Amino acid sequence: MSKIDKSDAYPYASGGWGSLKAVATILLQEKAPLTDTRVLMHQNKHDGFMCVSCSWAKPADPHTFEFCESGAKATAWDLTAKRVTPDFFEAHTVSELVQWHDHDLEEAGRLTEPMRYDPTTDRYVPASWQEAFDAIGAELRTLDPSSVVFYTSGRASLETSYMLQLFARMYGTNNLPDSSNMCHESTAVGLKEAIGVGVGTVSLDDFETTDLMFFFGQNVGTNSPRMLHQLQDARKRGVPIITFNPLREPGLLHFANPQSPVDMLTPSDTQISTQYHQVKTGGDTAAILGICKLVIEADDRAVSTSSGRVVDAAFIREHTNGYEEFAQYVRDARWDDVEHVSGLPREALQTAADEYMKANAVIIHYGMGITQHRMGVQNVRMLCNLLMLRGNVGKPGAGPSPVRGHSNVQGQRTVGITEKPELAPLDQLARQFSFEPPREKGMNIVEAFEAMLEGKINAVINLGGNLVRSVPDRMRTEPAWAALGLTVNVTTKLNRSHLVHGPRSYMLPCLSRIEIDRQAGGAQAVSMEDSTAHFHGSRGVAEPAAPTIRSEPFIVAGIAKATLGEHSTVDWDAWRDDYSRVRTEMSKTWPEMFEDFEARMWTPGGVIRPLPARERKWKTKSGKAEFMVPTSIGEDPDMPQREPDSLRLMTLRSDSQFNTTIYGLDDRFRGIKGTRMVILMNPADMEKRGLAQGDRIGLETIADDGVERRVDGLTVVPFDVPQGCIGGYYPECNPLLPLWHYAKESKVPGAKSIPVRVLASAA
Repeated sequence: MSKIDKSDAYPYASGGWGSLKAVATILLQEKAPLTDTRVLMHQNKHDGFMCVSCSWAKPADPHTFEFCESGAKATAWDLTAKRVTPDFFEAHTVSELVQWHDHDLEEAGRLTEPMRYDPTTDRYVPASWQEAFDAIGAELRTLDPSSVVFYTSGRASLETSYMLQLFARMYGTNNLPDSSNMCHESTAVGLKEAIGVGVGTVSLDDFETTDLMFFFGQNVGTNSPRMLHQLQDARKRGVPIITFNPLREPGLLHFANPQSPVDMLTPSDTQISTQYHQVKTGGDTAAILGICKLVIEADDRAVSTSSGRVVDAAFIREHTNGYEEFAQYVRDARWDDVEHVSGLPREALQTAADEYMKANAVIIHYGMGITQHRMGVQNVRMLCNLLMLRGNVGKPGAGPSPVRGHSNVQGQRTVGITEKPELAPLDQLARQFSFEPPREKGMNIVEAFEAMLEGKINAVINLGGNLVRSVPDRMRTEPAWAALGLTVNVTTKLNRSHLVHGPRSYMLPCLSRIEIDRQAGGAQAVSMEDSTAHFHGSRGVAEPAAPTIRSEPFIVAGIAKATLGEHSTVDWDAWRDDYSRVRTEMSKTWPEMFEDFEARMWTPGGVIRPLPARERKWKTKSGKAEFMVPTSIGEDPDMPQREPDSLRLMTLRSDSQFNTTIYGLDDRFRGIKGTRMVILMNPADMEKRGLAQGDRIGLETIADDGVERRVDGLTVVPFDVPQGCIGGYYPECNPLLPLWHYAKESKVPGAKSIPVRVLASAA
């Protein structure tokens, strides 16, 4: 269905009283002191702290409450009054804790002291900070650097990330995977090939001048609700918003602004999507191809009648390469194929194309519904093709807008967290710090776990995150993680990765970004990069959860010093005491981005990094923006659905979730209460299989590699999703995703399209 009216919507708009109630509930649940709720007033303000969850932009003129429901939940999660002290581990063995639900592990509270695993008692026991640093450093010195992985979560600041990548390279490895490998690496690869920069080109200013916005595979209501303010403003200006998403999501239908008295005290809300197209899972390339076909056909008619061009011929001629090959491919495409793969009729795509051809400036927002596919990079390139047809890159109000789901996942790449040597300034680092960096390619997430399965990895330094739960193929990868000789986890709370381990494991509790970071050089601040490529300062305002926890820079510096010793030219103690010294070195490594950063990092609205594509300067091989001809419009040319009754599973997040962190078991937007073990299914698919609401089923992956992948105990829930497509929660459905089922070129796990069969449940 393409048109939206009130009768089509979910019962309630996103935001509104439901959002306020959810915030109040989690503050009470975490026993956050009422005096600490004032911390929220500093969230995403230019003199406060950046949200620890999503990375949406921080405006120069913020709202009074510049936080959303998801951000408030993340803050309450860190502000919790609950503590996990050594007494907790004295009372619970690891064998017992590993049986706990993921929610209950984190819900136990904040870790307060460094702990090491004692295999004789099967418990974590206290260790002093120096004891931990010395032991970790001593073991790392005995290992081949190529067998050690340094993982970075998107919560790490620019300063911490810069320190970690330098430490890893001085140690001798480019094994620097990060959370980008799990989500937007397809963006980094695809945009780099198409327009010469690996990030989006849209800023908040562009929302004020755009004529049209598309959404592809991004659920703003759950994943980046603060963005709804800009969308609401655009809709009030009459800007159409066209959505392509398999599930009908309330955040893309209607929004009631919790900061608006009119919205809160009346039935008023804002219709967000003016068209909503439920594309089949994996049908994005086909849908985009259909729109491109309609645009090019209209342009061909205009040329034949000597009318005004529909495509931006001047832009294409001056700024692009490969248009004619792409245009011919589009002309030759068959409508039967486009409609079958996308699941959308030509008439629906025509309504989208008509709006596109009327607009002078167009933004395309997208998320992991585009990137986490076998053809994820191609999906990104196709979005660029669509934008370039009418010159919608490098002008106000237009461009690609990948919406990142983690607070600094984009920024850590900017400061050198990458396994690809060609993307790191190795020559500059060599000159700056008088050492020879390794030049061999490192491992991304998929490659690191492939090496674990082969017994080639000895240790992981895990800076945040819950890798055991977040990676695919859990039934294979979890035992591989447990076989590691050393795991070091820098963390705020207890999670599964700390409980599945080998003989030597450490939990090192770190400060949250929300907390005041006091070092020998005084109170410290850090910096982040948001989804719109703006850098911001961030300063904690809450008292630390315990005097015995340390900051991430402190911990990285301590391990680096203990490991590298005299082989390092860095004064790690000085960097630990004063983060401005780190920023000074960042400015030497990237002067074009960080010159005078110490003075500029508190600029309201942020400091934008240089993006040549915004000025129509193309850092590609040809020196122009590149059109791409698709290799296939099907989702899985290498893993087709071989069975007539097979279904395509996409994994989802709930409104009570941030990545692997589960705040609660309800998902109010989808009507789920008290469980996450559900499968959302089209009623016609249920009827075909003789299933009723509430029936229990199992799912099994369809693959030919001889590995059984199955999840049981899933409850069927009827839902508005295209036939042949189903939805289930991440990470509960991760065991169904083969490690080798990833995006070509980027190796992002194909979590949004897993071919499965339905079985009778064994649980």
